[in-house]
Amino acid sequence: MTAGTPAGGQESTAGEEAAEPDTHGHLMALADKAIGAGEGPRTPAPDPVNPVMIRHWAEAMGDANPRYAGPDAVAPPAMIQVWTMAGPGGRAARASRTPLDDLLGAFDETGYTGVVATNCEHTYHRHLRPGEHLTAGTRMTDIAGPKRTALGEGYFVTWTVTWYSQDEPVAEMLFRLLKFRPRERPAPREPYPLRPAVNRDTAFFWEGARLGELRVQQCAACGLLRHPPGPVCPSCHSTERAYVVARGEGTVYSYVVHHHPPVPGLETPFAVAVVELPEGVRIVGDVVGCPPSEVSVGMPVRVEFREMDDELTLPMWVPGGES
Repeated sequence: MTAGTPAGGQESTAGEEAAEPDTHGHLMALADKAIGAGEGPRTPAPDPVNPVMIRHWAEAMGDANPRYAGPDAVAPPAMIQVWTMAGPGGRAARASRTPLDDLLGAFDETGYTGVVATNCEHTYHRHLRPGEHLTAGTRMTDIAGPKRTALGEGYFVTWTVTWYSQDEPVAEMLFRLLKFRPRERPAPREPYPLRPAVNRDTAFFWEGARLGELRVQQCAACGLLRHPPGPVCPSCHSTERAYVVARGEGTVYSYVVHHHPPVPGLETPFAVAVVELPEGVRIVGDVVGCPPSEVSVGMPVRVEFREMDDELTLPMWVPGGES
């Protein structure tokens, strides 16, 4: 019986990337040592195969197979790792450190602190019965890298665990993980000082702006479009609401140029316009991308979404679009 279970985190971008020479050489030397060492000391299971753990596993997994219950019960093959898995106190941990442990520790020490499993493949030779005492031996089989991935530069490390009953191999697991250097996150931007009022009526609009959509509220009963958003349709008085995504083009219906007083986060003078959309509503927004003196009534404009900080995106208007 063979089962393959892909886990999260596959290599995103093919190709090799040169790591620091000393670091790479050190890691590869440890990897060669781990591969050359072959299978390490076997880890004994803290408990024999037993019906209590079988029942708990079957109940947790929702597996009602009758073979896993009763006096002639066998253990579900997929729970093979359970028998030798270390608990919170590590009571199933190996008594001595292995070359594979040294390699994984070196990854952490050299900045490859991220880890994500990419492959896990099980092979089962036979069912296990209560009373059997298992041991597990681990051998490293391969290393590849450094590789460029979406998560960061890293190495793919592969090892195989073999479970034994006495000296009889009863199951194997091929396990591969990516040890990577997490990408540095940019420092958060200073919050933009002008914040819109976001509530149940307007949240859809600002979520749309974050996604690059100019959303216009629509009455779900009569289909009327309206802006600014509100809780009740002014035509049929329905409270059922939806929205449509506007094309994002319009014309300046009217505008003002603000000179004074100063406004936090903005340099004066700046133009604020009422933009008429072909969908039949008007939206207020800053006109950017041209001097305020060039703004005029009837000027065609199109929406442009600008990230003001890490949380706020504002729709603004720039010259262009269809007149």
